[in-house]
Amino acid sequence: MKIIYPNDGGVSIVVASTHWKGTMEELAQKDVPSGKPYKIVEDSVIPSDRTFRDAWENYEEINVNFSKAQTITKERLRRERKPLLEEQDILFIRAVENSQDKSEIVTEKQRLRDITQLADSATTLDELKGLNVND
Repeated sequence: MKIIYPNDGGVSIVVASTHWKGTMEELAQKDVPSGKPYKIVEDSVIPSDRTFRDAWENYEEINVNFSKAQTITKERLRRERKPLLEEQDILFIRAVENSQDKSEIVTEKQRLRDITQLADSATTLDELKGLNVND
């Protein structure tokens, strides 16, 4: 059993410690902020896929806010592409120093910059999860 309640536009979850000796109701009284509504639920009510945990809404029936999931995906893609862009910058500088063709490097850098736009065109959570910088 777990306790769920709304919190700052999201959903908070309280899990009892293995050392907790009281009831779930007592735990809710102790840990849920005063005045907040809450539910004591079976574990199965909580989604097992935590990919978009920060986009969960509606403690009554947890769902994923798609717009927030897109933002989370863009942030993940930015983190993933950072070292790749840095690598391309080094290759570009070397190409300049050696008077080599830079067109492939420029194309790859633009692809990496544009990668976050793919999240805007995604229509499902699975599409968002499937986006990565190596495609």
